[in-house]
Amino acid sequence: MKLVGVPKSYYKYNQQANTITFENGSEILLKDLFAFPADPDFDDLGSLEITDAFIDEASEITVKAKNILKSRIRDQLDENGLIPKLLMTTNPCRNFLYADFYRPFNEGTLEAHRAFVPALLPDNPFISKHYRNNLLESDKETIERLLFGNWMYLDDPTKLIEIDRIIDLWTNTHVPDGPRYISCDAARFGADKSVIMVWHGLRVVEIKTIAKSTITHLADVLQSMKLKHRVPMSHIVIDDGGVGGGLVDMMDGCVPFVANKKPINTGSRQNYANLKSQLYFILAEYTNAGKIWVQPTEDRDTIIEELEQVKKDKEVTDDKLRVVKKEHVKEMIGRSPDYSDCLSFRMLFEIEVTDYFS
Repeated sequence: MKLVGVPKSYYKYNQQANTITFENGSEILLKDLFAFPADPDFDDLGSLEITDAFIDEASEITVKAKNILKSRIRDQLDENGLIPKLLMTTNPCRNFLYADFYRPFNEGTLEAHRAFVPALLPDNPFISKHYRNNLLESDKETIERLLFGNWMYLDDPTKLIEIDRIIDLWTNTHVPDGPRYISCDAARFGADKSVIMVWHGLRVVEIKTIAKSTITHLADVLQSMKLKHRVPMSHIVIDDGGVGGGLVDMMDGCVPFVANKKPINTGSRQNYANLKSQLYFILAEYTNAGKIWVQPTEDRDTIIEELEQVKKDKEVTDDKLRVVKKEHVKEMIGRSPDYSDCLSFRMLFEIEVTDYFS
């Protein structure tokens, strides 16, 4: 208020309620949009009625928080001929902001009711002259993100896969051919979509995405792809959760994947919390080493977005290695990480699968 010249007599700040009330009756509410475990559905915002909203550091919130806040922009709109508006500011990130704003803006497909306004360091006339020099002494990712506004870089110590190595997945033509495999992430409880990947060694040669479908249809598609690529039934892995359990029963002889199963003992020192974490850590290792080639390009942006959410869970009290829960990833990108899950399932065959059933 002081910076913009508003006299202190014009408003009152209630520190306990986190509100700024002006003499004309208008009010600014200061809210924390962190996804607290005690309020996962943001019920604290339930009765809120506001005229517009501004989210600072929007990269730190979930898509659910944004959507609920947006739904509360409803106060005195019609009476004053107003259009509900939500302004979000962020440094380059790879959550829903990338998918909903940055990528469509670059592709020229941004929806008419949305706008993306890029701003770089020179656009701020009030920035300290020393700030740029300090940034130039930072690491490469910080320079790319904060100085050059590069959305293809992340600065997150918990991430398991380097962004450059993720992008390399589509240019790793050196990856040799090999035995045929199929990995399948069946839509849970008939929702969302199912993803099927065909592998020649560690090459992904075909990706099929199927919208809501019956188990019978999924089984028919799998059988067709099995015959087309001559894949043995024992080289097919299917998520055994949700509707996947029924699909496993129909594909007799396939390998069922159970996320919470104990990690497989490979003889080397390991301390994974569960099988899902073990496979994701192996996927990260293989991706960083350039051992995987994804040939289809149609789902490239979606896969990049999901693999960048492959992170070590830092909210743990034991010393076991685990990845963040799927629920957290869904909150960050607004959907289930079906493609990254499907990629991780293939890693099961990089371990002795016979040990899987012991």
